[in-house]
Amino acid sequence: MSNTAALDWLEEAWRQAGAKTLRNGARIGSNFPHASQGGVYVCEEPHWWTAGFWPGMLWLFYRENGEETLRRLAEACEERLDDVLREYTKLDHDLGFMWTLTSVASYKITGNAESRRRALQAANYLAGRFNLKGRFIRAWNPWSAGQDNAGIAIIDCAMNVPLLFWATAESGDPRYRHIAEAHLDTVLERFVRSDGSVYHIVRFDPLTGDFVEGIGGQGYAPESAWSRGTAWALYGLTLGYHHAGKPAYLDAAKRVAHFFLANLPEDRVPHWDFRLPPEVTKYRDSSAGACAASGLLLLAEKVGRTEAELYRGAAIRMLESLYRNYGAWDDPNEEGLILHGTSHYPEGKNVDVPLIYGDYFFVEGLSRLRGNDTIFWQ
Repeated sequence: MSNTAALDWLEEAWRQAGAKTLRNGARIGSNFPHASQGGVYVCEEPHWWTAGFWPGMLWLFYRENGEETLRRLAEACEERLDDVLREYTKLDHDLGFMWTLTSVASYKITGNAESRRRALQAANYLAGRFNLKGRFIRAWNPWSAGQDNAGIAIIDCAMNVPLLFWATAESGDPRYRHIAEAHLDTVLERFVRSDGSVYHIVRFDPLTGDFVEGIGGQGYAPESAWSRGTAWALYGLTLGYHHAGKPAYLDAAKRVAHFFLANLPEDRVPHWDFRLPPEVTKYRDSSAGACAASGLLLLAEKVGRTEAELYRGAAIRMLESLYRNYGAWDDPNEEGLILHGTSHYPEGKNVDVPLIYGDYFFVEGLSRLRGNDTIFWQ
């Protein structure tokens, strides 16, 4: 089946996702949903790392349909994040997730000068987390008194550094790009294994920058293969190549993509970890599939024709499976768009539920397939 023939479902998926998002907006408003529980999205505080995904999804639909309700909600979410920027103490590596999908999105679509200022401020805070000795962006702040996270870096940050590339392009100051590339170079050296699997967490000595250990984090074990972390690496390295043009980023992105695709189950939607012992339940993580699919569509634009067909075809099959087999389109008692996401299995948090970032990346993937040339990470 050709890619063109495979897209007969696309417009219906876009329509249903957009209609449900508009309905959800009447209840969610300018709040920050994370995971659906009992069919209702539980909203987190504005400083939570997922705060950008709901407004980011609103901007994707607004760009296509011009629905003013969506724009107003997205702008209200962005304004609510001002308190988080001012407070500063709760900011960590997820500045990119939060302000790329709010302020950068707003600036790209509307030209709002205040959105530009916010995004540049966020980029400065993200750059300030760079550890020079270890050449990595520090992840979390201490969660409790006495905890030391100063040497912790995580693969998720590969998706945060596009904010730094944007800041260099927008300001003309190369320092942001230098930091982004240094961090991604460390991802190549310390996170991506030779087979294309990926560590979630790496601990460095924060004083010397020396590698200490790889940690399982949200995956099953240190040497397992957390599927969403694999998707972060696939997409983040592809974006790194898009912005920096380094062949090493493209080569690594392809290696990660091949590992991801080789380990998919029959329905093309990944389990939450690719290396699980038989006694552990193999819940799906639809959010990992949605993120990887959008990344594969970008990767297809960066390679030759034969490889492009492989990556684009795989992405289409993943998105179509999410639509047909995981969509909650006909369930009025479920706010989530895409079912069966797994947030944090080791801690037993939000397992087998819709996740707002899964919904976002599903919509972004649809938007890419429809020819959208305003993808906020780029």
